[in-house]
Amino acid sequence: MVKVGVVGVAGRMGKTIAACIVDSPDTELAGGTEIPGHPALGQDLGEVTGLGKNGLTVQEDLSAVLDAADAVIDFSTPEASMGTLDKAVAKGKAVVFGTTGFNDEQKEKIKQAAQTTRIVLAPNMSIGVNVLFKIAGDVARILGDRYDVEIVEAHHKFKKDAPSGTAVRLSEIIADSLNRNLKEVGVYGRHGFTDGRTVEEIGVHTVRAGDIVGEHRVMFGGMGETLELFHRAQSRDTFARGSVHAAAWLVDQPPGLYDMQDVLGLRDK
Repeated sequence: MVKVGVVGVAGRMGKTIAACIVDSPDTELAGGTEIPGHPALGQDLGEVTGLGKNGLTVQEDLSAVLDAADAVIDFSTPEASMGTLDKAVAKGKAVVFGTTGFNDEQKEKIKQAAQTTRIVLAPNMSIGVNVLFKIAGDVARILGDRYDVEIVEAHHKFKKDAPSGTAVRLSEIIADSLNRNLKEVGVYGRHGFTDGRTVEEIGVHTVRAGDIVGEHRVMFGGMGETLELFHRAQSRDTFARGSVHAAAWLVDQPPGLYDMQDVLGLRDK
């Protein structure tokens, strides 16, 4: 039984992850944290998350949770996740990051930490989305430069980063498959008059509205036909279940930086 802690356990995603940990036959809830000043601090974790009183207390100090955990799951912010990383490294514990919006410096820090710590870093923990990652790369290679590529993502109005980490990863995969430099060919939204798109462009467009959990559409537009790949998440459960599965998988791996392609066995050999 893998013991798993949750960062931000009183939030919407944290509560969902905690419920999935309890629901999984392979994992046990080891504890959870919240930010300083949060009203849930000191309260029974089970009552806070709607799981029923369980004797665990919502903590401010992640180190205390890590003492009882084999792994921790973090879907917070890039800045907070860096703190999680430091403490996980110090304790020698595995960490699963579902956080998006890391900058290059933060990504490098995670990469360096993975030399001694087991880390799963994935912009999307959904099984379906990770199958989409693989398919999108394959389709791009097959269609090549004959088809224009446009990515459209939609999320709830509270999401802070844009485009989504999933859309960014899709654009990276497709650019690699087409041997293009994304920094040179990525186009993020369009406005005004242009001379039309270039062959190399990869368009990425963002929608923020209501309570949309997550939608990603990849369009391959040719002359006379369009091929579309589409994924819709109906609830946060799909991301939470994926992260719990990743935590259970990760504790048996050697130190390294992994993503959901590794967890699900989708990585090309």
